[in-house]
Amino acid sequence: MTYVVTENCIKCKFQDCVEVCPVDCFYEGENFLVINPDECIDCGVCEPECPAEAIVPDSDDRAADWLEINRDFSERWPNITRKGDPLPDADDWKDKPGKRDLLSENPGTGTT
Repeated sequence: MTYVVTENCIKCKFQDCVEVCPVDCFYEGENFLVINPDECIDCGVCEPECPAEAIVPDSDDRAADWLEINRDFSERWPNITRKGDPLPDADDWKDKPGKRDLLSENPGTGTT
């Protein structure tokens, strides 16, 4: 079992989840965060911390399309261990559906 970051995170990138992760398994893209499924210990502390409700267990139907995306990008993007700032217009994007095509493959700064 692992937790997966889903479409709701795109263009938001709230990082409350990063702050509580005991194993530092979050990785940062330009406009999205991912969880490395091989590092996640399935503790679940990140899920309730996400204001966008973007984190779900891999057993959730919403995780199916996102597990491999999380795995792939966690191998290419920088690891982050501290909470940084969300994107400037995160609140505007928080509850918008259909953001998959807006996912940037560019890495984040990794400075958080």
